[in-house]
Amino acid sequence: MNRINYRIVIFVISLIFAVGLSLPSFLQMENGKKISLGLDLQGGLHMLLGVQTKEAVVAKIKTIASSLKYHTDDRAILIDNLVIDRDKFSFILLDEDEKANLDKFFDEIDGALVQKDELGRYVVTLDENQKQITEDMAVSQVIETIRNRLDQFGLAEPSVTRQGETDIVVALPGIKTQEQEQRARELIAKPAKLEMMTVDEKRADQVYSLSAEDVKQYGDVVLESSNDKETKYLLKAVPLLTGSQIIDATVAFDQNNQPIINFRLDAIGAKTFGDFTGKNVGTRLAIVLDGLVYSAPVIRERIGGGSGQISGGFTVDEAGNVAIALRSGALKAPVVMLEKRSVGPSLGEDSVRSSIIALISGFVLVFVFMIVYYGYAGIIANVALVANIFIIIAVMAMFGATLTLPGMAGIVLTVGMAVDANVIINERIRELLQQNNSISYSIVHGYKNAMSAILDANITTLLVAVILYVYGTGPIKGFAITISIGILASMLTAILGTHGIYDTLMPNIARAKNLKRWFGVR
Repeated sequence: MNRINYRIVIFVISLIFAVGLSLPSFLQMENGKKISLGLDLQGGLHMLLGVQTKEAVVAKIKTIASSLKYHTDDRAILIDNLVIDRDKFSFILLDEDEKANLDKFFDEIDGALVQKDELGRYVVTLDENQKQITEDMAVSQVIETIRNRLDQFGLAEPSVTRQGETDIVVALPGIKTQEQEQRARELIAKPAKLEMMTVDEKRADQVYSLSAEDVKQYGDVVLESSNDKETKYLLKAVPLLTGSQIIDATVAFDQNNQPIINFRLDAIGAKTFGDFTGKNVGTRLAIVLDGLVYSAPVIRERIGGGSGQISGGFTVDEAGNVAIALRSGALKAPVVMLEKRSVGPSLGEDSVRSSIIALISGFVLVFVFMIVYYGYAGIIANVALVANIFIIIAVMAMFGATLTLPGMAGIVLTVGMAVDANVIINERIRELLQQNNSISYSIVHGYKNAMSAILDANITTLLVAVILYVYGTGPIKGFAITISIGILASMLTAILGTHGIYDTLMPNIARAKNLKRWFGVR
């Protein structure tokens, strides 16, 4: 039998790649892909957020109303008394000849329900299916927006995952100070809802005397100034533009060296902005961020280019957070904090230390047992065991996986599972040798006889790990990942690798004829 065989070649190549890919993680090298430590291993912040999905429907209704306003103004269609009331809005069409035009507009909006009440007002809402779709998409959009914000914030390996229908789990490893925690929380929960709203110039001087019913009847809202809560503005409830039209936002400084935010609109937003300012010279346009009026300048001339700025006494950090939030997009629905846990770095270090002690202790005990009980065959099994650890770390590093405490438990468990396959194989070989079969026959048929038991055990465990990953969350997924990788790696090392080593060493084993030294057989 040739000493070089395909099994040993595959095993050696796999081991070389595994060692090369896992070294950056073991040595914490600057270059190369590394495994990142999870929240429970390096400390950080864990939050459970609840998404108020009903507000997403309200936001969509407001967007449709804004689009209707632009559509009717652009085509000189006369409507009056446009009023938004939570998940619906109403208006009066002054020229019934334009009804076909409006019908075409609403036909292009998925799920829009348009009805005419007894007073001749058009009432627009969404059907139940579209409301459900909007709420579901709001959660997905909030997850994506939070991920983008955290990436731009500079946090390493943030984890943002959905839990249930409306909840989101955010894990931020590496948050070590109170200031970092506070800034991260503000960035995550900030709605960053930017709106450009027109001031109701006809009734602006009545802002302090109008009742809530009067304000609603006129289709207006009353908002406070960001600088002075006593200063209020009477604004049209339907915004001219929203933050969805922003394509960039950066921090700059004004002539007084105060932080401001410059933003730029997309093509549609720029055209809307330019057309409106051209037709409304002398009126005021308010810039509203998260329900507060930051400025309400008078339009002096048509403003082209689609750019503007927000000023309002920001600190540098606040301006940076707002710019990040505007760039990544406003949250489609507000989020509320349901649960918060902080894991200190010292606790994380203790977890790492305990896990490493457990891993090394288990590894050494298994190592010694295999050598004492199986002799040289135990050493071969231990070589496969070491290769198995390197392959697990290499695969996790290659895919940028995050190692958590349950993940380390999975690696420790994998050590026992990997050696279990070698125990089955060695026992089958020993049984055949005790029946006075030749060494080569015993090795070949020992692997064949052990294969069914190994496959059954590993496949059933792998199926359970897959189910844990699909239905589990956070730490459970980490455990499932390491177990799955460990099972596949043990199949490679225990079945293919050790068999290849035996094939290579077969002449030496046959010459020695010392079954006790090689397999622990008397």
